[in-house]
Amino acid sequence: MAKKNIVSEIDDRAMATPSKGLAFSELPRTVSEIATTQIMRSALEKMPRGDGHGVLVIPGFLSDDSFNGPLRKHLDRMGYQSTGWSLGVNLGPTVSPIETAATVAKQFAEQTSGKISIVGHSLGGIYAREVAKLCPDLVRQVITLGSPFSRGQEPKNFAGKIFRWLNPDVESLDESDEYSVAPPLPTSAVYTRTDGIVGWGLAVQKDGHGQCENIEVRGSHCGLTHNASVWYVLADRLAQSTDQWQPFNRDGWRSLLYPTPFAG
Repeated sequence: MAKKNIVSEIDDRAMATPSKGLAFSELPRTVSEIATTQIMRSALEKMPRGDGHGVLVIPGFLSDDSFNGPLRKHLDRMGYQSTGWSLGVNLGPTVSPIETAATVAKQFAEQTSGKISIVGHSLGGIYAREVAKLCPDLVRQVITLGSPFSRGQEPKNFAGKIFRWLNPDVESLDESDEYSVAPPLPTSAVYTRTDGIVGWGLAVQKDGHGQCENIEVRGSHCGLTHNASVWYVLADRLAQSTDQWQPFNRDGWRSLLYPTPFAG
């Protein structure tokens, strides 16, 4: 079967709104991921130390900086300077424009005296990518976690309905190619096929450039910023030098935790 047909077949299934079973299991799976990560924290802290550069973590839809507090504390312990976006609950682009997030990124880059990395969860990942497009000279890489930036069907579950209610004038993702274009710098899209909020096909990069990659993990949507395998990926990606980027290595034992990713 030709690659084009395989991609089309994957898209038909992957763009669909997740099943109710996956959606209803989000809470217990997230709790399990939080517990597992706490148990493995000492092992995760044995990853290569950071070089001190700044890492901006942008929360997902209906979330705020407090939800990602454990991740930011972990990044600080690993030798980075992390911060949240300090804009309260992420209610969507109508309430918190991408330009405002870009201002936060610029101020943080000045504070840390160097290029920053941006990690964005869910809707926060869309912000992260767009911020990187607005000020690429200030950003060294972008890492998205379950972010529905690819063109496709907008989720019609509870979260999707709340988003549309809060942001009635925002153009749907399936009406524009703007968000699906990758930033002009290293970009890692972390996703899970058992995402209970958005179809996983919306969270992978298609037709990217040579420094784009998709990384599949096992877990829930809401628990991605608390997932031990995600923390490992973040440590691995953030530790790379700016001029020697290589895709994530899933050889050996890593292949047991990280399935073969979607090849965009």
